[in-house]
Amino acid sequence: MVKTSHGYRHRTRKLLKKRVRERGAIPPLSQVLREYNVGDKVYIIPNPAIHDALPHRRYIGRVGIVAGRRGRAYLVELYLGDKKKTVVTYPEHLRPASA
Repeated sequence: MVKTSHGYRHRTRKLLKKRVRERGAIPPLSQVLREYNVGDKVYIIPNPAIHDALPHRRYIGRVGIVAGRRGRAYLVELYLGDKKKTVVTYPEHLRPASA
């Protein structure tokens, strides 16, 4: 019996999948070049076509606060239960949360 792999993208077939009419589409430049300021609220909505800095599946749909920059990536702080977590991700995986 071989032990099953529990990799980083384990059980994400439905979560990390584009809708039919979005397939093959590159993200619009307005989404890639969007600048966030420290303190902005953002939704974590990953783009599965871009594998770099893809957030873990447990953070999909969560709201966080931008804490800073690391290169072209953003540091997003959020709570998972009562623990504070920091996610490092690209702006392609973020959307602004309306105030």
